[in-house]
Amino acid sequence: MVLCMVLSWIFIHRWSQRNKKGPKTWPLVGAAIEQFTNYDRMHDWLVKYLSESNSVVVPMPFTTYTYIADPANVEHVLKTNFANYPKGEVYRSYMEVLLGDGIFNVDGELWRKQRKTASFEFASKNLRDFSTVVFRDYSLKLHSILSRASFQGQQVDMQELLMRMTLDSICKVGFGVEIGTLAPNLPDNHFAKAFDTANIIVTLRFIDPLWRIKRYLNVGSEALLDKSIKTIDDFTYSVIRRRKAEIKETQQSSENNKMKHDLLSRFIELGKDSESDLTDKSLRDVVLNFVIAGRDTTATTLSWAIYMVMTHPHVAEKLYSELKTFEEDQAREEKVSLLPYDTENLELFNRRVAQFAGLLSYDSLGKLYYLHAVITETLRLYPAVPQDPKGILEDDVLPDGTKVKAGGMVTYVPYSMGRMEYNWGPDAASFKPERWLKEGFFQNASPFKFTAFQAGPRICLGKDSAYLQMKMALAILCRFYTFTLVPGHPVQYRMMTILSMAHGLKLTIARR
Repeated sequence: MVLCMVLSWIFIHRWSQRNKKGPKTWPLVGAAIEQFTNYDRMHDWLVKYLSESNSVVVPMPFTTYTYIADPANVEHVLKTNFANYPKGEVYRSYMEVLLGDGIFNVDGELWRKQRKTASFEFASKNLRDFSTVVFRDYSLKLHSILSRASFQGQQVDMQELLMRMTLDSICKVGFGVEIGTLAPNLPDNHFAKAFDTANIIVTLRFIDPLWRIKRYLNVGSEALLDKSIKTIDDFTYSVIRRRKAEIKETQQSSENNKMKHDLLSRFIELGKDSESDLTDKSLRDVVLNFVIAGRDTTATTLSWAIYMVMTHPHVAEKLYSELKTFEEDQAREEKVSLLPYDTENLELFNRRVAQFAGLLSYDSLGKLYYLHAVITETLRLYPAVPQDPKGILEDDVLPDGTKVKAGGMVTYVPYSMGRMEYNWGPDAASFKPERWLKEGFFQNASPFKFTAFQAGPRICLGKDSAYLQMKMALAILCRFYTFTLVPGHPVQYRMMTILSMAHGLKLTIARR
């Protein structure tokens, strides 16, 4: 009798959904079964539903997710009613072990204070000039590895190399330390491995209803997370202690001209203000937030950009033509004689690459409109942060009429937004850098339509820095190399907070 009642209840529940848009639900567990079975391809699962409706409601056992892809809804959440959609306690509880009280994991006054400080630092010419030199240096280190691989006919995992390059770069800009993962022998780095592991596990928490139990018992993925966080913290706190000692030594010796321009040093200096409450834990959170923002996102975007360029030959040729013309024009403008170029002579080849890199500055890179369009088009289709959830403080109605309840989550989905014909027209799914150019010049789109860098009060502070590093690296790579995917190598994303490639990007390299 009880079984019959349960089956009848399930039947009635399912029958009531026969005309409903979005994933079908089950009693008690909501859409958890369908979402879990599609977890590895979740972004494309959402594309299917969001192409049929501007908003998709996905009930889960302990909350309800509302996914949005319409710019009007996104603007409402990220700007118009910003105060109603904080990161929220759910997101914060999932990410706190990694991000702590850093800028990407807090709301209210704590967020505003960090935002104000960080925006001032990112506007600093000292930081910009320091970053330009760092990004050029590490792009050349990457080139030296690719140059050797091309002469020796070796395969490379480009995503791994880019992750090493951006980690080294952000640790130099963020910590002021040389961690050397991009050294010629490509050494293992415990911090990098622990950081990747922690990132994957905290993402899994969003669909794992048992994670709190596993954390309490310290078993399974949560035990591995605990071990990874210890590795991350040991490294970070050791750098903080060392930097504080260096700053103290510099001040005592009256050599203030030797003060470093990295973010950690700047925040340590700001922490000396009597009104500041920056502890070592605060510094740890600040720096790790910028590492996750500046390392994984940039490397992932560069990986997808190289994949897009190599799989679209007309884009590769157009980009090469722009870079070649730029090299000649810039050399003429700076009254520099270009060195001999010989792809069969390692020394001559490397010297010419180094000379080209010397022509790349913050200002000169701004002339490369097609390169900027290639990166932006990559971000449209393969945004580094494919979805971004927000909490809901009070019941609300989105512009398209969708009702959202307090305590739930609203997630705007940049991955889906870039593929919606109602946003970008019938060629939305096509990789087309030209869509960003008008009469040869780059034209921006609304940040509520192109959401790769978020929008509204939380719009990304590091946008210019990210473009600077990506343009620096891609200019060198696409001017001097062509890339070919290793036959049979699968290219697909891995489910984590960042849209990285699940199996890396295995390539062979040829000199142009």
